[in-house]
Amino acid sequence: FYGRPWSMDQRKVLFQMQHWGLNTYLYGPKDDLKHRLLWREVYSPEEEQLRTLIVEAQSRGLRFVYALSPGQDIVFSSSCDLTLLKRKLRQVSNLGCQAFAILFDDIDHSMCQADSEAFTSFAHAQVTVTNEIYRFLGEPPVFLFCPTYCGSLCSPSVSKSPYLQTVGEDLLPNITVIWTSKVISRKLSLESLAEVESVLQRPPLIWDNLHANDYDSRRLFLGPFKGREPQLKNHLRGLLLNPNCEFEANYIPLHTLGSWHRAGKEDTKDRALSAALKDWMEELNQPLQALCGGKGLLSESQVRLLVGLHYLPHEHGPSAQKLLQDLTWLKTNCQLVSANSKKAAPQKVDEWRGRASRFLSLCEDIAQLHCSVVGGNNRAVLYDLYPYVWDLRNTALVAKAFICWLGRVLSDSSALGSWRNCFQCGKTTGADQLGVESEPWAFKGGVSGEVQMLLPVGSSSELFTHPPPLFPTTRLYNIRPYHSKDKVELYRMVRQLHLRTQGGPESSAAHPDVIGDCLGPCLALCPEYSFILEDELGVCGCVLGILDVRSFAKRCQASWIPAMRDKYPPEDQGEYPDSLLYHFPSQLRLDALPELVDISISRTLLTALLTALKANSQGVFCEVQPTDRQRLEFLTKLGFLEILRGEARSREGVVLGRLL
Repeated sequence: FYGRPWSMDQRKVLFQMQHWGLNTYLYGPKDDLKHRLLWREVYSPEEEQLRTLIVEAQSRGLRFVYALSPGQDIVFSSSCDLTLLKRKLRQVSNLGCQAFAILFDDIDHSMCQADSEAFTSFAHAQVTVTNEIYRFLGEPPVFLFCPTYCGSLCSPSVSKSPYLQTVGEDLLPNITVIWTSKVISRKLSLESLAEVESVLQRPPLIWDNLHANDYDSRRLFLGPFKGREPQLKNHLRGLLLNPNCEFEANYIPLHTLGSWHRAGKEDTKDRALSAALKDWMEELNQPLQALCGGKGLLSESQVRLLVGLHYLPHEHGPSAQKLLQDLTWLKTNCQLVSANSKKAAPQKVDEWRGRASRFLSLCEDIAQLHCSVVGGNNRAVLYDLYPYVWDLRNTALVAKAFICWLGRVLSDSSALGSWRNCFQCGKTTGADQLGVESEPWAFKGGVSGEVQMLLPVGSSSELFTHPPPLFPTTRLYNIRPYHSKDKVELYRMVRQLHLRTQGGPESSAAHPDVIGDCLGPCLALCPEYSFILEDELGVCGCVLGILDVRSFAKRCQASWIPAMRDKYPPEDQGEYPDSLLYHFPSQLRLDALPELVDISISRTLLTALLTALKANSQGVFCEVQPTDRQRLEFLTKLGFLEILRGEARSREGVVLGRLL
């Protein structure tokens, strides 16, 4: 169910169902409070526009099934509740509905005292009420009953479950039973359903959650309907597909479900997906309205990339598999490109560089895909898919920066440090752990979450899970390690930023580099922990890191400060207390131009640095002016806490720290 009953999305999905050969639409949205929470209440005259949806479905030859879910608080033995249940379904029947479903899923299976006295079991109570409602409605040709899915109710096994035995024996034979083998089944086979059919004494109707994504806000399933043997149709009363929450995400799932229903040949599944991809690409590039289009078209390779990155609960598409496999391999084998490695064969080094190049290219494709979706013609698709492509874009930017940094820092023997931590940090991906018997929600976040968990800071969810910005942007961003050639542009950006925010000190006219030279020590003495943010126009942000503030201060005293004495008047910088540096030995500075439309990119930039620091540091701090409330709030949301106030080198600054 999408939007209001009479909305455009509703009419569109009914048109698609008719076009693809589907025949049944079950209405049971929890957003409709009178479907579940307020099931006793009848619809008001305004809400009776549900009639429009019923008529629309029937005009297209589709069976409209109205589902009611009273199980949360119904008293089965109450004549009052039974009367209210009949009143509600009579009203819907008067709106033109001819098919109904009573749902008892997702409820507590304990009974109140009155029900315990009136019925011999929970199943007896459900079956008694269902049978009476079925007769009251005149025994309609389609009447569905959804049992309570609960491990204790199906024990010791499906075939020996007293609950299911009672349902099979006492439920009237023409009432269809809805069944879900597992909450989300990787595959459905005849063997797995034979036991169910036997105990229920009728072929079941499958409620298939293959594409349902309401259990994970970071996952989307654009892949095909698969893993269901074609011969199942001959042993079922039907199959209902519970799709993605986002309407536009269900084009391929429903398209391929129609192909499975029409053809039913296993060897057609690849052809069905190809046909669905072709049709969806036309849909994606078609403006919703004549004047509402975007700037460009999505290519076939981009559509395949989009689907491959958001495939199925138990299975990643080819592009996602490559992304995760390469990142895992590059981390595990990063010692091959170490400057201290004497045993690595040249071909192995070349393999690492080659796989790194392929990985970086795929990350760039993901960033470009984000821009194409945002700038695409079909704005309805943008609104539904944007949070997911945006999330993966940001995670891919961090991963790309990490691999770039890894390749550079490992080739520099002076910057190695404890580089082995780079591949010891992070966890095994869900794709490696996810077994046939595992439920998909055991591994959160889909491809984006699995890439996250492979990064050294992967367990820090606050760095990755944030709502997307309200205004999508087609700006193409890149995050990469600092190069010495960036110095001039970086100085210009920081000077520009300073003049905008503070007007600049009088000394800036006499010393035009004074603002940029504040970055100088980091860029000269610790460049391996500096990252650049750039867009199509050039550098628009940077984050500079100092791995060890103590040793860095000594190096500054020895080499940097003497060189600056002739350029600037002497200034007492002071020192940070040992109590701070003991727990937070590293320091960072973040700068970004205010033109950034997507503020989340600053978070991504900072996360890239934290990913690198995590390999060799236990904590990092930064200094913020107490009047900069926006910066304080930004850092607090990323896990930084106030450590010192008024004791920083500037005396007025607030020091925020974060353990890594």
